[in-house]
Amino acid sequence: MKYDRIIEKFKDSKISQRLLKDINKVKDDISLMEVCGTHTVQIFKTGIKSGLNKNIRLLSGPGCPVCVTAAEDIDKAIAIACRKDVILCCFGDMIRVPGSKASLDSASANVKIMYSPIEALGLAEGRPDKKIVMFGVGFETTIPAFASVLERAKKQRVNNLYILPVFKLIPPAIRALLESKYVNIDGFILPGHVSAIIGENDYRFIAREFNKPAVITGFESADILEGILLLLDMIKKRKPRVKIEYSRSVDSKGNQLAKKTIYRVFEKTDVDWRGLGRIKNSGLRLRKEFNGFCVDKIMNIKIKTPRNNPKCICGSVITGAREPSDCKLFTKECVPGHPVGPCMVSSEGTCAAFYKYGDKNEAG
Repeated sequence: MKYDRIIEKFKDSKISQRLLKDINKVKDDISLMEVCGTHTVQIFKTGIKSGLNKNIRLLSGPGCPVCVTAAEDIDKAIAIACRKDVILCCFGDMIRVPGSKASLDSASANVKIMYSPIEALGLAEGRPDKKIVMFGVGFETTIPAFASVLERAKKQRVNNLYILPVFKLIPPAIRALLESKYVNIDGFILPGHVSAIIGENDYRFIAREFNKPAVITGFESADILEGILLLLDMIKKRKPRVKIEYSRSVDSKGNQLAKKTIYRVFEKTDVDWRGLGRIKNSGLRLRKEFNGFCVDKIMNIKIKTPRNNPKCICGSVITGAREPSDCKLFTKECVPGHPVGPCMVSSEGTCAAFYKYGDKNEAG
C-alpha cells in the first residue's frame, strides 16, 4: 500500500503543474539532456517539452539502443541471417532498422522475433539442425538476460547457440559527449532502468571531472520534472552532484547480482556507436570461457564498408546536436510506416516520438 501511495503521488497532475511552475521561474538559458528513450517518449507524450519556457532546453541523447546500433552491425546481422543454416533471433524493433542497403525485414533473411533471450535457447534445443544466433542489442538493462541464458546454455552443453553481441554501455557514451563537446550540456537526466542495474557510482565522473550535475529519474511526469528542478538547483548553486530522484527503484550500488552475471560472461571492449563513432570500453565481448558461443568463431562474415543515407541526420539527432524537424526527410520520405533512419524505427527513437507527439508543422 505504501508503494501504491508513492506511485499515486508521482501521477498527481497538481504536483506536476506545481513543479513545472517552479521550473519556469528560472530565467537563465539552460540545456539539459535525457539519455533514455523512455524519458524521451514521456517528455513528448506528457507535454513536458512544450510546457517548459524556451530558455529551458531539453536535448535527446543516445538513449535508444536501436538508434545507436551502427550500420555495420546491422549489415553483419543481415549477412548472418541470410545463411541457410542459421536462424537469427532478435527483438522486434530491430527488424526494420536500415543497414547500408536493406533491413532484416526486407532482406531474404531467416529471422525469428524473440521477446526474451530464453526463447532463443529453447529454439536451439528444439532445432539442432540449425545454428541459432542471438542478435544481442541493448543497454545494461537487457544484458543480464543474455548473460544468464549463455550461462545456462553452457551448463546444459547446448552447442548450436551463438551470439552477435553489439551491446552498449551508457556511462562511456556520456563521457564521449562531454569530451567531444557536440553540444553544450548543462546537466543530465539519467535513465531509470539502466541505473536500476548499475547504480550511481559509474556516473560520478560527470560531476567530478566535468563539473556537471546529473539526476537519475523515474518515468512519471512528476519524476522527470522533479529531476529537472534538482538539476536547476544544483546549477544555480554551482554544486554539481549525481543525485537519485528515482530512489524507489534505484539503489546507489545498483543490482549487484545482475552486474556480477554480466561480467562473468562478458568483458568491456571498444565499439562503434551511430553518431558518436568508436568509444573506448563502451561495449561488451564474450570472455574467453564463453568464446564457444561467439558467432565470429564459426562464421567468417565479411561485409563491405557500411554506408549511411547521407540525407538522414539520425547521427546528429542522437547526440542532441539537431532536432528531428531539422531533417528534410522528416514527415516526408521518413515516416513510421516507411522509416529512413533508426530514430524513426524504434518507438523510443527521438524522431518517432517527435512525429507522434510533437508539432509536425515545425518540420523542415
